[in-house]
Amino acid sequence: MSRKSEDNRPLFLVSNDDGYRARGVHELTRMLSRIGHVVAVCPEDAQSGMSMAITVKRPLRLRPISDYADSEPDVEWYAVDGTPVDCVKLAMYTVVRERRPDMVCSGINHGSNSAINVVYSGTMGAAFEGTACGIPAVGFSLCDHSADADFGPMMPFVEATVMKVLSEGLPEGVCLNLNAPKVTDIVGLRYCRSARGHWTDEYAEMQPPYGLPVYWLTGRFISEEPDAEDTDEWALSHGYISIVPELLDRTAPDI
Repeated sequence: MSRKSEDNRPLFLVSNDDGYRARGVHELTRMLSRIGHVVAVCPEDAQSGMSMAITVKRPLRLRPISDYADSEPDVEWYAVDGTPVDCVKLAMYTVVRERRPDMVCSGINHGSNSAINVVYSGTMGAAFEGTACGIPAVGFSLCDHSADADFGPMMPFVEATVMKVLSEGLPEGVCLNLNAPKVTDIVGLRYCRSARGHWTDEYAEMQPPYGLPVYWLTGRFISEEPDAEDTDEWALSHGYISIVPELLDRTAPDI
């Protein structure tokens, strides 16, 4: 049971797909700890591209982490040897079982989760799992893969989004996908739709000294509507933070 349950401050459940050591999740937990209680349950190691995968063929291990007791005394840390969705599901069953979180926050991811990337994203998988539990949820990402990425410019927008979701909630079955561009001066924030696009040249073939060729995931994203001003890709390329409301229900309504 989480010890962060003794007053009326909001309780945040945080996860990510870059693992508990990633800089982005610590930027997020430090900000959230100024607003309420924070329980962070993150993968032991990077789990990018896991979407909503769950572990079914072996048991999971949940362990408390004391590494950040001095630097983040108001955050309760745990690691799970599984996927981002495993982290949220197991946290709901164990760590926050006796107090339902007010919000699930996933990220901040090192790298974009805009356009079609949302369907592959472990960051958004954790957010979707929060939505599946009936909890308002947001996935946060920065379009910068570097380990020492600068999250500073986006943090006021992250905090404003968290406060708005806390006060107003979200429609049933909807979570938010927030992406920030890699810029020093963010122009503003735009509510968008996901841009249509696809990946090309997805694998680099390599020939090892012995045996069959191996294939390393690579590729580049091609936007199919680069001039559509209502899309997340347009917003990001013009210095805006994009927010896309995402539906958990994948049913095609018009068929």
